[in-house]
Amino acid sequence: MAIPNLVKPIEILLVEDNPGDVRLTIEALKEAKVINHLTVLKDGVEALAFLRRQAPYSAAPHPHLILLDLNLPRMDGREVLAAIKADDSLKHIPVVILTTSQDEQDVLKSYNLHANCYISKPVDLDQFVRVVRSIEDFWLGIVVLPASQPGGT
Repeated sequence: MAIPNLVKPIEILLVEDNPGDVRLTIEALKEAKVINHLTVLKDGVEALAFLRRQAPYSAAPHPHLILLDLNLPRMDGREVLAAIKADDSLKHIPVVILTTSQDEQDVLKSYNLHANCYISKPVDLDQFVRVVRSIEDFWLGIVVLPASQPGGT
């Protein structure tokens, strides 16, 4: 049975500066039950430019889901999360914090900034892959995500 042409890929934005974690996330998402497209950016400044479609990202797709590390260069994930949730054109996008930090203050601050969930990255390789797959199962398999940015773009 053919997949209908109307099926559009789920756009995922991964904001992560650790190449090993990027590689593991890509591998875990390769076995997706849904079609997805992953964009990877390495710092918070790039992430906001991408989300706001600023140069060089003027043709960037709007993500349906953001996976955000907290410890990023140039602009950390807390600042990125605050900017996303303060922007009417972006705040509808679910943001999953995926970070090594288990600090209670980071957890509390992330939720106060309206993160949709907070996940501490396990150090064990198999556990990390299992966590990414559980994110995929829940956010891409169960949850209904907004189809597009408010306003229809």
